[in-house]
Amino acid sequence: MAFNENVSAIILAAGKGVRMKSSKAKVLHEVAGRPMVSWVCSAASGAGCQPVVAVIGYQRDAVEKELPSGVRSAVQEEQLGTGHAVICAREELGDIDGYVVVLCGDVPLLKSQTIRALSKRARVEEASCVVLTTEVEGEHTYGRIVRGGGAGGGDGGEVLRIVEHKDATEDELRIKEVNTGTYCFAMAELFEELSHLGNDNAQGEYYLTDVIGRLRDSGKKVLAEVAPDHREVTGVDSPEALERIRSYAADGLAAAET
Repeated sequence: MAFNENVSAIILAAGKGVRMKSSKAKVLHEVAGRPMVSWVCSAASGAGCQPVVAVIGYQRDAVEKELPSGVRSAVQEEQLGTGHAVICAREELGDIDGYVVVLCGDVPLLKSQTIRALSKRARVEEASCVVLTTEVEGEHTYGRIVRGGGAGGGDGGEVLRIVEHKDATEDELRIKEVNTGTYCFAMAELFEELSHLGNDNAQGEYYLTDVIGRLRDSGKKVLAEVAPDHREVTGVDSPEALERIRSYAADGLAAAET
């Protein structure tokens, strides 16, 4: 299996962010003087991704105004899940003979060098997908990484599937290795699997994470790249999380350090 080295980027930025308890779209909240979505788009562009497509929905006009120059936009009219959001970006991507990184618009400290490392791993190992993961302690609602080597996480085995928190068993909830929501996919394979995606889950949504299991069932290679510093890949889902991210940025982790 061989692909060209072109890498595109999709930024998921359509949600409202109900838990932010704000009338402002979540990705418009600022970190280090800029909206979160602007940081993520710049990191993707800095990594050499072309094109960069932001999927917008809630307050889409306001979000579109904050996109850096050269970033394209695609509209998700209804928020039906991350898998559906990626499908909405398809027309803006053009040629699918390459790779695409999928990034979250609420992870503003993600660095260009991390994106480059992720896409390089996919190319070098000819993987259908590389998932960016990290390890966290305590209670949380992140999706768990289930590897071939067992339920412990971080054991170096290939990824079997990603289990959303609401769908996880008691054993799966004990897994420390979690999904950051950042991926690099072989683009043609991604969209092939998305065309068969269902929404039979607790949320009734089309999960991008379900593509992982489908790729594995097809015998494709799915790997994990572990981010050593969980702060860089932390997303924002509450006012408290936003303050933590702002404190991380103040400590020198601003995404401008690419």
